[in-house]
Amino acid sequence: MSSFLYRLGHAVARHRGLVVVAWLLILLACGGASGALNKGTDDTFTVPGSESQDAMDHLDHVFPQVSGTSAQLVLLVPEGQQVDTGPIHGAVSDAVDRIGDVPQVERASDPFDPDVNDAVSSDGRAANIGVQLTVDSTQVQDSTLTDLSGIADDLAAAVGDGARVYTGGDAFANRIPGLSATEMIGLVIALVVLLLMFRSLVAAVMPLFTAVLGVGVSVALVYLGTLFVPVSSTAPMLAVMIGLAVGIDYALFLLSRHRDQLAEGLPVAESIARATATAGSAVLFAGLTVLIALLGLAVARIPFLTTMGVSAALGVGIAVCVAVTLVPALLAFAGNRMVPRSVRKPHKRRKERRLHTPRVARPWVRFVTRRPLITIAVVVLGLGALAVPAANLRLALPDNGSQPAGTDVRETYDVVADHFGVGYNGPLLVTADVIQSTDPSGLVDDLADEIRDIPGVAAVPLATPNEKGDTGIIQVVPTTAPDDARTDALVERIRAQEPHWLDTYDTQTAVTGLTAVGIDVSARLGAALLPFGILVAGLSLVLLAMVFRSVWVPIKATVGYLLSIGAAFGLTSLVFQEGHGAALLDVAHVGSVVSFLPIILMGVLFGLAMDYEVFLVSRIREHYAHHGGAHEAIEEGFVSASRVVVAAALIMFGVFAAFVPDGSSTIKPIAFALAVGVFIDAFIVRMTFVPAVLALLGDRAWGLPPALDRRLPVFDAEGDALLHELRLSDWPAPGGDEAISAHALSLDDDRGRPVYRDVELHVPRGEVLVLHGSGAVGKSALLLSIAGRVTRHRGDLKVLGHVLPQHVHALRPRVAVVSGRDDRDPAGRVTEALTRDIELILVDDADLVLRSEARARLRDQIGFRVTAGGAPATFVLTCQDPGRVADLLPPTATQLHAMTRRPAEVL
Repeated sequence: MSSFLYRLGHAVARHRGLVVVAWLLILLACGGASGALNKGTDDTFTVPGSESQDAMDHLDHVFPQVSGTSAQLVLLVPEGQQVDTGPIHGAVSDAVDRIGDVPQVERASDPFDPDVNDAVSSDGRAANIGVQLTVDSTQVQDSTLTDLSGIADDLAAAVGDGARVYTGGDAFANRIPGLSATEMIGLVIALVVLLLMFRSLVAAVMPLFTAVLGVGVSVALVYLGTLFVPVSSTAPMLAVMIGLAVGIDYALFLLSRHRDQLAEGLPVAESIARATATAGSAVLFAGLTVLIALLGLAVARIPFLTTMGVSAALGVGIAVCVAVTLVPALLAFAGNRMVPRSVRKPHKRRKERRLHTPRVARPWVRFVTRRPLITIAVVVLGLGALAVPAANLRLALPDNGSQPAGTDVRETYDVVADHFGVGYNGPLLVTADVIQSTDPSGLVDDLADEIRDIPGVAAVPLATPNEKGDTGIIQVVPTTAPDDARTDALVERIRAQEPHWLDTYDTQTAVTGLTAVGIDVSARLGAALLPFGILVAGLSLVLLAMVFRSVWVPIKATVGYLLSIGAAFGLTSLVFQEGHGAALLDVAHVGSVVSFLPIILMGVLFGLAMDYEVFLVSRIREHYAHHGGAHEAIEEGFVSASRVVVAAALIMFGVFAAFVPDGSSTIKPIAFALAVGVFIDAFIVRMTFVPAVLALLGDRAWGLPPALDRRLPVFDAEGDALLHELRLSDWPAPGGDEAISAHALSLDDDRGRPVYRDVELHVPRGEVLVLHGSGAVGKSALLLSIAGRVTRHRGDLKVLGHVLPQHVHALRPRVAVVSGRDDRDPAGRVTEALTRDIELILVDDADLVLRSEARARLRDQIGFRVTAGGAPATFVLTCQDPGRVADLLPPTATQLHAMTRRPAEVL
C-alpha cells in the first residue's frame, strides 16, 4: 500500500491543479444535487422485530386514526381560577371544532366531553386538548402547526384573565439539530493550535480548508442518501462533528511529516510522495479502524443506528480521500513555503530550535517511566474511579423534556408534568386483538379495568375498539416520566400479563406507543453493547498485532482503550444523569443520555485511540528497531511524536467540545463524551499509561510467537516498507543490474532457531549460483526466499530489481521453481520456463536429477541460459555436494555454502 501511495503522491504533485479543481467540482455537484433532491431527515426511531414496532405497524393498517403523531393544546388559567366553568367550556368547544377542520388533523378531544377521561387536571387549573394527526411527525406540514398555534392564541384570548394555551406534543417537537456560531469555536481552537505548532498561516489554514471541504462533500452525500433510506437529523451532524475532527488531524499528520522532510533537505515533490506514503499509510490505518468500528454499529440491527454509522463512516472515508489527494496537491502549490523558518532563515535557527525544543515531553516521559508500576497503578485506579458512575448510566431516547428550556414544547411538557403528572408526557398504548369477541367494547373495558390496578399506572384515559371491532386500544398513563427506569418496569409488568389475558379473554395484547418504542430501542442497544465491545476489542488486538508484530503492545492498547471508554462513560453519567456541572454546560434535562451514545462513543473513540497509539508507538518501535535499548527508544520515540499527538488531541477536543454548549439534546452528550474521551485517551492513557507499560515490559514488549507472526498479515502503517525500498533504490550500486543482491539476510524457524544467517550475495544476470550443504542447512529455504516464496526473512534482498518482500507479487511471474525430485521431467520444466521468458530459474535438489538424458538436457539449458526472448536467464541450484552437479555447471558458477551454525561462506 505504501508503494501505491508513494506513486499517488508523485502523480498528485504533478497534476495538482487538476486534483484541486476535481474536488471543487465534486463539492459543487454533490451540494447542488443534495439541495435539489434531498427529501429531508426522518427522526422516526424504529426497531424492526420488536413488540412495540410490530404493534405500531399493525395499528397503521387496522387503526390508522391513532397511528399518526399527536399534539397537545394545554389551557392553563392563573392560580385561584378554575377551567371548569361555562364560558371556558364554550371557548374550548369552539376551538376543538376549529381544530377538527385543520388539514392533517384526524380528530381533537374536548377535555369537558363526558366520554373523555382525565383531560382536566386534579387542581382544576389546566385542560388538555388532545389532537390526533393523520401523518407521522416527519410529514407534518408547517401550515398545520401554524393553524394549531393560531387557534391556541385565539383560545387564550377568548378565555382572557391571564389564561395561556401551550402548544406541544410530538408534532411540535423540533429535534433537528443545526449548526450555530458556537460550533465554529472548534475551528478557532484548531487554528490557534496549528499556528502555535507550525508558525505559518498557510500551514495552519490548509488542514482547516481541506477538512471543511471534506465535510461539505460528506454531508451533501448524506442528504442525498435520503432519496433511498430514512436518515435521522443526527446523522449529518455526526458526520460534521467527526468529519471535521478526523479531517483536520489526518491533514496534520501529512503536513507535519512533509515539513520535517523538507527540513532534512528533501525536494518538494519527493517529500510530498514520501509523506503521502508514510503518514498517508498511518491515515489509512486510522481511517480503516474508524470505518470498521462505525460500520460495526450494524450489529445492533437497528436501521436508524446503522444509517448513522454509515453516515459517520462516509465522513471519515471522505476525510481519508481528501488527506491523500487534496492535501498533497495543496502542498505542491505551497512549494517551499512549507519549509520551516529555521531552515529558510539560518540566522534564526538557534531561536527556532529553542522554541521547538521539547521542554515538557522529555521530563514528562522520564517522570512517568521512572517508577512505571506506580504510574500504572495511579492511572488504572484513577480512571477506574471515574468509571464507577457508568454502572448507573441510564439510556433513553430524547423526548420533549430534553428540549431547551424556554421552547414551546418544553414549556408544554413542564406544564403537563406539573398539573397532570409526568406520565402524561409519555403515555403507553396497549393493543388488543378483539376480533373473536362478541362484545369488543366490553372486552376492552375489562382489560382497562385490570390495567388500572397494575402498580405504576396513573390513569387509563382511553379504551375503545376500532370501527371494525377487531382491534382495541387502551391508553395507559404511567406515574413516572418516559425516561424513568420505573416506566420500563411498568412496560414489563403489562407485557407479563399477556399470557393471563390470552387465557382469560382469548385476546393477544401488545404494548406500543412512542415511549414503548423508545424503551425497546434502548433495550436493543444495551444488548448490543457487549457483542460490539467484543468486536472492537478483538479488532484492536488483531490490527495492532499486525502493525507492531507484538503481543503485549495490542493488549496494553486495548486495556488503555477500555480505561478511556469507562472514564468517558462515568463522566457523562455524572453530568447528564446525576446533574453535576449540568448548569455550566446548559444541560436542559438530566436523568438519562441518548440511547445510542455508548455504541457511537465506543466506535469513534476506538478509531481515534488507535490513531494516537500507532503514531506514538510506531516512533518508539522505529527507534528500538534501529538502535535497540527499550528505555532509550521510549524516551526518544515519545519526544519525537509528542508534539503532533498533543496538537491532534487538542484539535479533536476543541472540535468536539464546541458542540457541547449549544448542542441539541441528542448531540450534546455525544460531543461531551467524545471530548472527554479523546482528552483522557490522548493525555492520560497514550502519553502516560503507554510509556509506563512499555518501560515495565522492556525488551519483552516487542515480538510475536513465530507461528502467530507467520499467520498474521503485515500492515505497514507507517510506510517502513517504502522507506526500506527507497533506501535500496540505488543498491548495490547506482545503475547496477544484478539478478540477486543480498546483505545480512537471515531467517529463523518457528522456534526462533536460525535457518540461515548473514548471507551476502551478488549474482550478475545470466550467471549460475549453487547453494550447497549436507543435511538441513537452510539451502532450500534460502532458494525459496530468493524466489519470493518465503517472506519472513530479515536483512536486504533484491531480486531482478525488485525489493523483497515488498514486491513479491511483481517478482513471482518472472521466477520459476523446479524440484529435482520431480519424477515427471525437471529438465522439461526448465525448458518450458525458458520458452516463457522466465528470467530466474531455481532448481532445488539439482543433484537428484539422475537420468542421464535429463541431466544432459539440463546441462545444455544451464550452459546456454538464454530465454526465448533473447534475455539471459539466471539459475540458482541447490545440492548436498557441489561435486555431484559439477557436470551441470559452467566454469563461472558461484557456489555458496549455506550453513545454519555460522555465517555463510562464499567458496
